[in-house]
Formats: sequence, C-alpha cells, structure tokens
Amino acid sequence: MAWRMRTAAAILRNAQFNTLHTRSPPQEVVKRILPPKYGLTWGRLLTGVLLGFGIGGGAYVSTMDEATFSGWLFEATKFVNPLFSLLDPEDAHRFAIWAAAHGLVPREKRPDPSILEVEVWGRKFSNPIGLAAGFDKNAEAVEGLLGLGFGFVEVGSVTPVPQEGNPKPRVFRLPEQGAVINRYGFNSEGIVTVAKRLGAQHAKRKLAETSSTTLPTETEQHKSGGKAGPGILGVNIGKNKTSEDAAADYVQGVHTLSQYADYMVINVSSPNTPGLRKLQGRKQLQDLVKKVLVARDEMQWGEEGPPPLLVKIAPDLSKQDLADIAAVALALRLDGLIISNTTVSRPDSVIGLAHADEFGGLSGKPLFMLSTDILREMYQLTRGRITLIGCGGISSGEDAYKKIRAGATLVQLYTGFSYEGPALIPLLKAELAACLERDGFKSVYEAVGADYR
Repeated sequence: MAWRMRTAAAILRNAQFNTLHTRSPPQEVVKRILPPKYGLTWGRLLTGVLLGFGIGGGAYVSTMDEATFSGWLFEATKFVNPLFSLLDPEDAHRFAIWAAAHGLVPREKRPDPSILEVEVWGRKFSNPIGLAAGFDKNAEAVEGLLGLGFGFVEVGSVTPVPQEGNPKPRVFRLPEQGAVINRYGFNSEGIVTVAKRLGAQHAKRKLAETSSTTLPTETEQHKSGGKAGPGILGVNIGKNKTSEDAAADYVQGVHTLSQYADYMVINVSSPNTPGLRKLQGRKQLQDLVKKVLVARDEMQWGEEGPPPLLVKIAPDLSKQDLADIAAVALALRLDGLIISNTTVSRPDSVIGLAHADEFGGLSGKPLFMLSTDILREMYQLTRGRITLIGCGGISSGEDAYKKIRAGATLVQLYTGFSYEGPALIPLLKAELAACLERDGFKSVYEAVGADYR
C-alpha cells in the first residue's frame, strides 16, 4: 500500500510540475481552444485538468497495480481523442506532438504478447507495429511515442536545410472514410536541429544505463536494443525542395543522423515535393542508393555495424516500375523496402466527398487495398529475400495481419492512429495476436508471406 500512495503522490507532483514548467502548446492551437472572451487561460485549464487527473488517478492507482492503471489510462484516451476532431487538422497534429513531448500521453506498462516478438536486422522488436514517418517529423516526441507501446517509431522526413513546406491549409480530413489528404511538402526543422534532439536523447539513455544500480529484467533487456531506449528508432531522410543535387542531400542526412538511428530510410516517394518520385526510376534509384551506401559504410561503426538502409516507395507505380525497384534492391542488397507512401489517386470510395479534390497524398482506409496489392507484388518480385514494411490504411489488427500474410515482416500506421488515438495501439496488438493464434501460427515470422504457401 505504501508504494501505491507514493505513486499517487508522484502523479500529483508531476501534474503540478508540468503545469509550472512545460512550454505552452502552439499558440494558434491555444487560441482555437480558449477564445479570449471566456476569460480562461491555458495555464488555468491545464492546471485544473492535471490536478484533477493527478488526484483522481492517484486515488485510483492506490487500488490497483501499475499494469492495470496503464490499461485504464489508455481506455481514458477514448474520451479525450474526439476533442481533436474539433481542431483544424494541422493544429490537432501539432497539439498531439506537444502532448507526447511533454509526457501527457499514457505509458504502456503491460508486456506485449510473446507471439508478437520479432527480430529483424539483428534488432529485437517487442511487436511489429510501428508509427510511420510524417507524424513526428522533427523528433520532438520520440520518448513519449515509443512509450505508447509501438514496437518502433520512425521520425522525419528530415531535410538538410530547414524549410517551411507548402502553404497552409495543407491537411484535410475525410472522416467518412477514415482518410486524410496532406500536402505538407517536407516541412522540416532540418538535420542539425533533429541531430541535437536525438543526440540529447541518446546521451540521456546512456547516462541512465551507466548510473543504474540494478540489473535489468529479462523484459527490459529485450526492449533495450534500440538507440532511443525501449523500442526501435527509424530515421527517414528527404531532399530539400530547391536542391539540385538530391544524392548530396541524402548523403548529408546519413552522415549527420545515422549514428542515432536503428535503421535509415530514403524517402523518394512523397507526392508533395516536385520531381521526387522520379528518383524511383531504375537508373536514378540505383545511382542514389549506391552513393548513400558508400556514405554510410565510410563512417566508423562499432560492433553493431551500420544501421540498415531502406527505401520508401509509392503505391502509384507500374508493374515495370516495381520490377525495376526490386531488381535494384536485390542487386545492391538493400536491407528493406517500405510499402507504401500516400497515393495521388482517388479511389471510388472518396469521390464526391468534401476535400477529395484537394491536391496531395491520400492516406487512411482507402489506401489499404492499393498498398497491400503493391506489397504482395513486391514480395513475389523479391522472392521474400528482402524485409518489407507494410504501410497504408491499417486501422485494425486484422489489417496488420493481412499485410503480414501478404509479405510484410513489420507494419506501420499513421492516419488510423490520428483518428483513434493511443487506445488503438493495445487493441491492434491484441487483435493481431488473436489472428495469429486463430490460424495456428506461433510467431509473426511464420505468418509472413503465408498467402503464397
């Protein structure tokens, strides 16, 4: 009982500390949530919410163990997440990042089902469900996002030089289909800022490891393989809009950021940067990947070796394009492919909906079939010899399972998470584990590419 009361007191102290010392959220978000005429301030509202949460949560945690309380917190987000739909989509995105960066999201304390454990590239993933690039573009909230229970988080895309991206508005919801259209255009704070953030986090983790006086448990040892702490960190790099030498941009990204990454991704498939998708052509991609591999391999690496290199491709590719990419991937021994980015096509299910005609990449449920078909095709073209990450339209454990059966070893989501919030993550993991057990698989590995056996 004593430790429970100490936990309750700690929650209350954290609430008070966060209220006094955290940075304010984006000002435009504050204005939308708290119109001046109501005489409220963000500090007062946050104080009330956090104190109420601390007192109520403290009383509640005194009656249960840590894992049960963690589950309660995830369930509680179901009541908060709908409020984000009242905000402008980009404001909601920025606010979510701010909340995760300041510890205002639940932290998963329950172990993942053992059936979900995966080892890829010599790195251990406690589960195969990751957060795709584009959510935390500038590595502001890595610790908070990994703490939600993702098996891995991918930050970026990061460009060498800071750039604003495309003019606003540039994000549009299609809630009837659980979809989003965005034309952000690689808005990025640049590799120097991101490197500082990742470097600080890396140093913090190393300090915690060296100062620890207790031996890690078996579970903690399993999760400690990533450079960002629990979970695996991927870094996605892009080119600047005005750059005339794309390869130089990607090489600069590798030289600056790869030391902090468990894997690196070359993004050549965003539809919102002019000319970027041309880099998916056979010769262009081959030349680019060769230069990036040389840049990575010329750096000094320890026993773990360099981070794996992946390429993220578009879903809007012809069969010949896919064959060319597969040939390059096999010839240069790429470590993996991410399939896929957003689509510039508009499936019948979104035709006629508000904002469906906006220019940009479509993500969410309408992308699921298209991206899964491309995944299936690429698995066959590469003969299962290259690790594939399935991305596009995942909103349930069954969706993740279908991607795995189609050839993915790992999966990623973004839009489904933006609609459903943190409560979706433990649900996905439970549903995926149930799917594997239902069909007699003892591990994720056994199910990879099962549609072809």
